[in-house]
Amino acid sequence: MISIATIWAGLYRDPEVARRNSLVTTGVVLAVTLLGWWNFALSGKDVMPLRNLALATNDAASPESAFVIDELNAPLMVMAAVLFFLMVLATPPTKMARFSFVGTLVAEGILLATFACQNGWELVLLLCLGVLPPWWELRSRGQSTRVYVVHMLLFIGLLVGGWWQVAHAGADAAVPVVGIAMLLAAVLLRSGIAPVHCWMTDLFENASLSTAVLFVTPMVGTYAAVRLVLPIAPDWALKTIAYGSLVTAVYAAGMALVQKDARRFYCYLFLSNSSLVLVGLELIGGVGVAGVQSLAGALSLWLSVGLALGGFGLTLRAIEARTGRLDLSRYLGMYELLPTLAVFFLLTGLASIGFPGTIGFISAELLLDAIERINPTIAIFVAIATALNGIAIVKAYFHIFTGVRPATSISLETRLSERIAVFTLAGLIIGGGLFPQPGVESRFRAAEDVLAQRKAPVVERPTEKETQAAMPQESTTLTSQR
Repeated sequence: MISIATIWAGLYRDPEVARRNSLVTTGVVLAVTLLGWWNFALSGKDVMPLRNLALATNDAASPESAFVIDELNAPLMVMAAVLFFLMVLATPPTKMARFSFVGTLVAEGILLATFACQNGWELVLLLCLGVLPPWWELRSRGQSTRVYVVHMLLFIGLLVGGWWQVAHAGADAAVPVVGIAMLLAAVLLRSGIAPVHCWMTDLFENASLSTAVLFVTPMVGTYAAVRLVLPIAPDWALKTIAYGSLVTAVYAAGMALVQKDARRFYCYLFLSNSSLVLVGLELIGGVGVAGVQSLAGALSLWLSVGLALGGFGLTLRAIEARTGRLDLSRYLGMYELLPTLAVFFLLTGLASIGFPGTIGFISAELLLDAIERINPTIAIFVAIATALNGIAIVKAYFHIFTGVRPATSISLETRLSERIAVFTLAGLIIGGGLFPQPGVESRFRAAEDVLAQRKAPVVERPTEKETQAAMPQESTTLTSQR
């Protein structure tokens, strides 16, 4: 359907007609994903059983079984569809000539197919195809693509090479360490974990803000970690991702605090929050209560950060359409001109760090409580990163919306489409904070399904003599007396 709509939108040279066609397409896709989630919630079971991709690579899976809606991806697909629909809806007239509606539809189709994919090689192919739309936009805008291309080619090479190693290991053989290490590196690179994060700042610098936001906020690297790495990776691999993500979370939060450019500030703010998702995702601490809670908190935070920072990026884009690139080294005084966007800026920013009453509050509480039970030291650094992000958001708010009101001869008030987008996301953010139970229950079920996929370690059965030697002395004496 999206492929047909892409051709349909590309036939028209008029940006307004292309926008209208794209808006209809993204609206229909949003309705379909909502119906799919609703149907899954009513049925209470997957279209096909959730399975370990690493153990199913040699199975003869039919084409129908490659794409499935399950407990994990159903809300992710809805989140992605919401972001794409509202981004197209809120596109201002000044941006229509440079906004690629065709490229946006292509990117949405690849992203939804990626989230729905349940087959190893098909998922790897879609992850590789997903890097093409931003590259095409950079090329069409005449911007340098070197940094982006080098990192994405490295990502593709590591991903394909690592999965080839895993797929050829067989269901009963040990998973090669080299393959796991390559998949681990691919996930870290795609997620922008330091020090391989410069491609993300380069993308925000040179691509349109809408393309950059839609490319990073769904957190495709996190999805690759859940589907490809987590089911087969040993503890050392998961801890590597967790510790690398923790360092990135604190580092990016500190960098967001000192940025002078609004786009770079947003990039580092997103990097810090998305890294916290990976921290909770990989600190499963075994298959105990704390491990399930940590994973459920990370999955819940994934959705809340995606919606909150997606709305935050939409707000920055709407302001940029009126003023150009935002300079955070001075006070711009935009509150009286854009009061609606000012309130939404603060709401989405605070929701991303778990402010009470927003969708991020229960997610952050779940994650922090679980991490504190698994490793209190890591919990301290998570709290530090969250605090730095909160300070950075408030500081950016003051720089953009406080100060002397600028003189302008034209009206800068928000348009109807922007208000619809703003109020829709605000309703989701506040509604998810006031009624969090359905979402939390869904994420706990998804966490249990994901943990059930992990390969159980092979343990040799001890002999009778070894069992008696390991027993306490009192128990051995009683056994001999009997």
